[in-house]
This record gives sequence, C-alpha cells and structure tokens, in this order.
Amino acid sequence: MGRTNPTYRDALRAIEDRWAEFRRALRRRDQPRFDQLFEYAREHADASGLLNHQNPLVPALFSIDLEQEATLEDHEERLEALEHRLDEQRTDAQVPDKETSEELQ
Repeated sequence: MGRTNPTYRDALRAIEDRWAEFRRALRRRDQPRFDQLFEYAREHADASGLLNHQNPLVPALFSIDLEQEATLEDHEERLEALEHRLDEQRTDAQVPDKETSEELQ
C-alpha cells in the first residue's frame, strides 16, 4: 500500500514551484528574500505536516510569521542592550571624575 497523500514537504515544493514565475519577475535583490521565506517554511515542515491542513499555504505562512517574530524579538533585545550601554556611557560622561574635580579647585 502506498501513501495516498503527498507529504507536507512535497506540498511546499509544489507551492514554491507555482510561485517560480513570480520569483523570476522579482528584482534580483528581492529573490534571496523570497527564497528565505520558503526556507523559514521548510524549517517548520515537521510541525506543519502534523497539522495536515487542507491548504498547505496556511502553515507555511504561519511558519514564516514565526521566524520573522523570532528575528524581530532578537532585534528588539539587541536594541535594548545597545540603548542600555548608551545610557550608561552618557551617565559616565556626566559624572565628573573625583581627580578632575579636585584639579579644578
């Protein structure tokens, strides 16, 4: 007995094939971004396959959203850390050094 339903990975490949003309029409700078979106979807193919959704594009889009949310969260954490370091530098620059203030007197 063979498998009657294609795997999610097969369905995702079929979606990517259907979008191939769209990809070709994109500007060269956008083509790697397009490819990255499908890479995000492939990273969650195991979970998407377990869902067995009628429309395989839905879990693919959700997988892309998950990866972009993770990237956004990482960028927010990095930004907070940089802002914290910048605030510390500003505070250090505002507090006069004891030796410097003694020399001024």
